Amino acid sequence: MATALASVLFWIATVAIGVSQLLILRSTRRGMRSAGGRHGLLLEWSYAVVPAVALVAVLVWTWRTMHDGTVRFDAGPHQEEVRS
Repeated sequence: MATALASVLFWIATVAIGVSQLLILRSTRRGMRSAGGRHGLLLEWSYAVVPAVALVAVLVWTWRTMHDGTVRFDAGPHQEEVRS
């Protein structure tokens, strides 16, 4: 079970990561606009978007680990009741 301090620190870090990723994506778009050419457009965006998606995955995993006792997705016995 996560403490209140851990939750506050998690959300502060989440906001900081979100803002920094938005600034990175904005900078990438601005840099590609000033370069002019379309050469490497997909590669450039992948270098900006893939780390953002990985960070979202890490944040979700961290949240679920912090709140392991409160979030359960166990549908074991309920599925058998539906089938009967």
